[in-house]
Amino acid sequence: MILSTTDYIPNREVTEIIGIARGSTVRARNIGRDFFAGLKNIVGGEIEEYTKLQAHAREQAMQRLEQDAQRLGADAVINIRLTTAMVMQGAAEILAYGTAVKLS
Repeated sequence: MILSTTDYIPNREVTEIIGIARGSTVRARNIGRDFFAGLKNIVGGEIEEYTKLQAHAREQAMQRLEQDAQRLGADAVINIRLTTAMVMQGAAEILAYGTAVKLS
């Protein structure tokens, strides 16, 4: 499966647009991470616990996007975008979406 943020794949032709492929996950903070993040907020710097949480959430959303594209019978997903939205206080959704296509 080819995954791309561009609207084309070099040296390949899009022969069919199948539709939108998507994958998402909702993640919540936890009290342990919040405690250490609060300490980091006092002294400044990267809050590594949240960085790791977000990175894992992005990877999971991308995996689910790829699974959805496979279910649709796609060869590739082009124009992939990622977005984040607050679901409730302390919880956010990461959504990955793009156009599932067939290639020649």
